[in-house]
Amino acid sequence: MSITIYHNPACGTSRKVLAAIRESGAEPRIVEYLKAPPSKAKLKSLLAAMGLSARAALRKKGTPYAELGLDDPKWSEDDLVDFMLRHPILIERPIVETPKGAALCRPAEKVLDLLAAAKARD
Repeated sequence: MSITIYHNPACGTSRKVLAAIRESGAEPRIVEYLKAPPSKAKLKSLLAAMGLSARAALRKKGTPYAELGLDDPKWSEDDLVDFMLRHPILIERPIVETPKGAALCRPAEKVLDLLAAAKARD
């Protein structure tokens, strides 16, 4: 089973999700998105797969969210994606992608449903 985690090793939730994936017997591809952000096309694809808007996937805590005025409704979906790419810390984490789908795994337990769905498909 192919699994990718968009991971921040400094985040406790991200570390818990990574541990749960490994406990399931899978070794995921780990993308440290702060060092290697996804392309614009990939980020849009992940948002679509998760059924989330860019606004819903914006991280506020510990980011330049307020400083950039991102709560202003004038910002379009495309604008917000661009901000996320310029400031990857704005991308909420962890995001897990499997052949069955993708999910923002907050709380960490959300990964269990995604893993179960992916295994059922195999």
